[in-house]
Amino acid sequence: MSYHWNWGIFWEMSPEATGTYLDMLLSGLRWTIATALLAWLVALIFGSIVGVMRTLPGRIVGMLASAYVEFFRNIPLLVQLFLWYFVLPELLPKAAGMWLKQLPNAPFWTGAIGVGLYMSARIAEQLRAGIKSLPRGQAMAGMALGLTPFQTYRYVLLPMAYRIIMPPLTSEALNTVKNTSVALTIGLMELTARARAMQEFSFQVFEAFTAATILYLLLNAVVVFGMRRLEKSIAVPGYIAGK
Repeated sequence: MSYHWNWGIFWEMSPEATGTYLDMLLSGLRWTIATALLAWLVALIFGSIVGVMRTLPGRIVGMLASAYVEFFRNIPLLVQLFLWYFVLPELLPKAAGMWLKQLPNAPFWTGAIGVGLYMSARIAEQLRAGIKSLPRGQAMAGMALGLTPFQTYRYVLLPMAYRIIMPPLTSEALNTVKNTSVALTIGLMELTARARAMQEFSFQVFEAFTAATILYLLLNAVVVFGMRRLEKSIAVPGYIAGK
């Protein structure tokens, strides 16, 4: 195969006339970062709530949390995004469905929330494992001090559980960044979508995806660095993340 390499393609004007091909990729990177940040926030909030529910003694609460986890972790992310973007507006009342369809940057909001909910099921299970790994005496000590169940989780169990699961949370943060690429299927022009557009316009497929790969590596290196610094700063000696 004879392939004509052209690394200068990044400084050529793109057909969109909004900048160079490099500007196109950087625009996609910005959407990737924004989507990943919102998705990670959604994943942490919902994952924490469901993870705590999975450890409560109430049977109904536990069943609801289990159903949530099984739903989101057993359906492929691509299918979930299609459901939220194409199917949900048709199932809602007409006014609500039209509002969703006409929502500005609808692919961004759908992609970020969809990825966040998908990742929240994984975080919920990790948080449950972190809480269950703590000695039973910690919860009992909190109750003995007169703390309510909410206060026991807030001040005793969750601070320790999050420290224990910090290493797997780093992996989940990286997975969140990578999973944003699936959102190109619903029209979000994130980094992978921009790389595809570049190779379709210029036919320089290797250059486009080499640049996207490098940008993903740099972005994930920043995530790993930040999470490792956080992990070391909150590590508890004697536990998984401890020194």
